[in-house]
Amino acid sequence: QTGADISYEEMARRTQDASAVLLRDPDIESIGVSVGAVGGLTQNQARMFVTLKPREDRKAGAPEIIARLRPQLARLQGTVTLLQAAQDINIGGRPTSTQYQYTLQDADLAELNAWAPKVYDRMRGLPQLRDVATDRQDGGTTVTLVIDRDEAGRYGIQPQLIDDTLYDAFGQRQVAQYFTQVNAYHVVMEILPERQASPSALDQIRIRSPLTGQPVALSAFAHWSTAPVSPLSVSHQGQFPAVTISFNLPPDVALGQATAAVEAAQREMGAPATLTGAFQGSAQAFQASLASEPYLIAAAIVVIYIILGMLYESFVHPITILSTLPSAGLGALLMLRLAGLDFSIVALIGLILLIGIVKKNGILLVDFAAHAEREEGRTPFEAIREACLLRFRPILMTTMAALLGGLPLMLGSGTGSEIRRPLGYAMVGGLLVSQVLTLYTTPVVYLYMGRLAGLFHRRRKAAPVPEGDAQDDVQGVPAE
Repeated sequence: QTGADISYEEMARRTQDASAVLLRDPDIESIGVSVGAVGGLTQNQARMFVTLKPREDRKAGAPEIIARLRPQLARLQGTVTLLQAAQDINIGGRPTSTQYQYTLQDADLAELNAWAPKVYDRMRGLPQLRDVATDRQDGGTTVTLVIDRDEAGRYGIQPQLIDDTLYDAFGQRQVAQYFTQVNAYHVVMEILPERQASPSALDQIRIRSPLTGQPVALSAFAHWSTAPVSPLSVSHQGQFPAVTISFNLPPDVALGQATAAVEAAQREMGAPATLTGAFQGSAQAFQASLASEPYLIAAAIVVIYIILGMLYESFVHPITILSTLPSAGLGALLMLRLAGLDFSIVALIGLILLIGIVKKNGILLVDFAAHAEREEGRTPFEAIREACLLRFRPILMTTMAALLGGLPLMLGSGTGSEIRRPLGYAMVGGLLVSQVLTLYTTPVVYLYMGRLAGLFHRRRKAAPVPEGDAQDDVQGVPAE
């Protein structure tokens, strides 16, 4: 992206300079470029599609390649080049220079134009953001032509003739076409391209008068000005003018930290109530998923508790089994922290998988202990101790099977491994910690829950029986 007053030829030259920098990288295979007002772009913008070599033919991933190209592209004078890794799935939003989007809306266009640069400058100063860009293009140069109709009428020149002449000069009118044996050629009429960039070209335009047949200078009956400066485009969303500010994330910064910093910055600025800001695309989907995550996990735990309660016909045994889950969550978070990975949606999927995998340790212990108490008349201590001794091998085997299944996800280096890696780290970390801790915590929780259940059972037996119910029981006893 360059200045709003750049010509197409200069924009194409600067795009070639940026392409040359990219093609010098050994891990880049090819580049596709689109320049100018096409595909949602304005004339001062270009979009480049970079194709990397196959993963086995390069040592660096997309983030590493972007990191080493960023300082090289920053040396290009007058050009801002922003890089982002292509996403297989884009959720909503609009095409922007960087990955995450924050959109400002206001019914008053003047107020929006006044506050959008302030919000943009504030976001550029946030350390949680990088490559902050905006789709607001307000520096477009215009030429306003004012015709003196009375003066033009003295020469017999009508406005339509003036329009046709200006289109002949600047509109690339196709005036003829001729054919050869192998090709066809279009003849386009225009003034010399090197003279089109300056308003002084209007001084050299002559229009033939229908009355006298003599050429008349355009300046004889018209004047022009390059004021005011107008925007190249005005974006809308929901029928209201909108300005979208996009950004990338620096290393070791999570999307949740960035969204919180942006919202806090806008609150501190004291923006008017009519100016509304909201995240779009992936950032909006992240906020929506983040808001529903606690409810989803809570619902899963409640459903598991109900099913286990129906299975064991007990209120306390499901709590003993569910006590294995915190250690799994702790292990997953610690492993993600040590690996330097964010708690992303993929990592959340791994955490939900752990709920089903880890609770089987508690089920194996509690099922055996409850059966030993009920069928063999053993004490809770004897029952849970024997369960730990006899169920250790099955618990270890099932845990190792799941853990070894997660190792390829954690250590994989092929195409798409960046997406699957958080899932593997969450699974392996959660299984390792839960395997170590649950063998010690589950028997303790089982004993304490058994004592609590016995306490409630004794209190229920010691509760006084109402007098009416006691008389009914005495009358119902048959006499000997």
